[in-house]
Amino acid sequence: MKIARVVTTPDNYAPFLLSQGIRYGDLLFISGQAGAGEDGKVVEGGFRAQGEQAFANLRRALEAGGSSLDDVIKVTIFVTDMSNFGEVVELRRRFFSEPYPADTIAEVKALYDPKVMIEIEAIAAVHTGGEK
Repeated sequence: MKIARVVTTPDNYAPFLLSQGIRYGDLLFISGQAGAGEDGKVVEGGFRAQGEQAFANLRRALEAGGSSLDDVIKVTIFVTDMSNFGEVVELRRRFFSEPYPADTIAEVKALYDPKVMIEIEAIAAVHTGGEK
């Protein structure tokens, strides 16, 4: 099987020598998406604003790879403060639908920038030939 790189425009990941995602067969592996805008800067407005932006970035990367939020099989959500767990549940309710993807949520000491409070990585199905 061929490995294909997922590219978005702009691609804030390119300078760091990593891909937004990798497609392998009918699976799509999306790198961690944080609450940064197209300019690469972390959005203002706290955890909820960063979470919404991270999910928007996840959607963009999934679509660039031929998938969607509806096709997510597994997500891993990293937060720097587990007291935001309730907000994570609300974000999941807003951006995912049943059957909800398998999920791991973990509190970490820090992410790539001290301002970043949430990062989401995902594995999704890619449907070929219009079948779901």
